[in-house]
Amino acid sequence: MAQVQEPVVPFDRRSTQRTRPTTVAGLCYLAVIAGGLFAEGMVRGPLTVPGDPVATASAILENETLWRLGLAVHLLYLIPALTMKVIVSGLFREVEPTLARLALVFGLAAVTIEAMSLVFLYVPLAVIENGGATLAALEDAPSLILLATRLFATGFAFSLLLFAGFCVLIGVLILHSRLVPRAIGLMMILAGICYVVNTLALIVAPGFFELINPAILLPILLAELSLALWLLLKGIVVEAK
Repeated sequence: MAQVQEPVVPFDRRSTQRTRPTTVAGLCYLAVIAGGLFAEGMVRGPLTVPGDPVATASAILENETLWRLGLAVHLLYLIPALTMKVIVSGLFREVEPTLARLALVFGLAAVTIEAMSLVFLYVPLAVIENGGATLAALEDAPSLILLATRLFATGFAFSLLLFAGFCVLIGVLILHSRLVPRAIGLMMILAGICYVVNTLALIVAPGFFELINPAILLPILLAELSLALWLLLKGIVVEAK
């Protein structure tokens, strides 16, 4: 009795399963977002009083452990930030090599300036360590402490201006590649534009900066969180070798 052969179904070489690099990139991105929210939203924001050196110095002095923790968290999350930028830019290397390399350059430059700016956040601790444990012993140090926190904020803003280049280029690469939903690519481009506007407002028009914050940060958070979750949960379409 002749056997009937079943038709051969062509093997689809494209896969939408997560790959290890995209999973690592997603985890790293989430770590950066969580670390940034903690360091800025739970440490520097509540402890820094704009225009009031004494109140700022007192808050940091009374919460020295929390300030140290915030500095440590910020310093540590630069490692996943660096890892994420290397992996994400590498994912699009085959799409537009030049744009992918340029995105990596912007990302590395942003991390470098951010790391250098963190030195200013140690100034309050150095003042406390060398000036005593009471505000009275610090004398004129409150002004120095407030100045250090403002210099950090400015340096951090400069780093975000460069990170804006990373966001815009990754958004453009997403649109060209279709490896990630186009909506996320558009959101990343918008996030980059928001970073530019925010930094320039801080430098050129501080009053406008106060007016647009924190609302301008919402599209940034939404875009970066969306990309991080997509990389972690969905991954990107890859070609089987």
